[in-house]
Amino acid sequence: MIENQIQPDLTGNASYNPFSTVNSLSGGKTSSYMAVHYPADHNVFALVRTDNKDCLFPDRKIRQLVADKINAEFIGTLEDDMIIYTMLDLEQFTGQKINWVTGKTFDQLIKEKNDFLPGSMVRYCTIDMKIKPIAQWCYENTDLPIIMQIGFRTNEQRRAFSMTNREIDGFENFKFNIGEKNGRRQWKTLPYRKCTFPLMNDKLYKDNIIGYWNNNTSVRFAKFNNCVGCFHQNPILLNHRSSENPIKYEWFAQQERKNDYKYRFIENLTYDKISSKKVQMELFDYDFSECDSGYCGL
Repeated sequence: MIENQIQPDLTGNASYNPFSTVNSLSGGKTSSYMAVHYPADHNVFALVRTDNKDCLFPDRKIRQLVADKINAEFIGTLEDDMIIYTMLDLEQFTGQKINWVTGKTFDQLIKEKNDFLPGSMVRYCTIDMKIKPIAQWCYENTDLPIIMQIGFRTNEQRRAFSMTNREIDGFENFKFNIGEKNGRRQWKTLPYRKCTFPLMNDKLYKDNIIGYWNNNTSVRFAKFNNCVGCFHQNPILLNHRSSENPIKYEWFAQQERKNDYKYRFIENLTYDKISSKKVQMELFDYDFSECDSGYCGL
């Protein structure tokens, strides 16, 4: 019961509240900075997987290591492969355990949706491959509710508001799988978390993060750390990514092609058309900030 407990301090300082703290990590520079400077009781990272062997992660030993961490088969990811090394490096750099979780593969999810593709209005990919696995891990490994630290920076207040706007009586509720009875899954809605934003509270901006990692090169980072074909990216950026990572980009284009473009990731625009266009301008800012979920691209 949470009614008689002291309400958590919102500064992001875990020492002032009685709840377990969890750092939500994405593999980006910002959440990695948070892991270094704002240690929590637990660090959790959700891995996006694919069954497509064209996207096979090239290092067999690392594939097995990842499979052992997630307790599931690991063929490859639809994010940049570098994200695997980022998380392994970060664990060594901080000396803190990072708990890896995963949901169904992207391929399985699309099949279950009868080839209906996620988009900005129906973002089931983030929900099923990031939000649900992390929430379920917290249910099984902590005493709920928790304080979850999110790596939003000072200028990302809109994103923070979108996240905290889901809270009721101080906490966001979530529907958890609490086991099985007579062969059927049992569900229960429980108080889950309060989100805090330590970087925002300490008035940290992107240049603070970049400057820190420029001086600390022990952790390797990808240029982009969300899914290669994430629909939140603008078409110019997607065009760049189709050239930089054509095999994984092709996976996204195939999902549209196989249903004759009935379903698309971006309304009125196909990924084949995006990749065929010549880029008219260079991208100078590789920051990924369109998604306000707090689980991708930070």
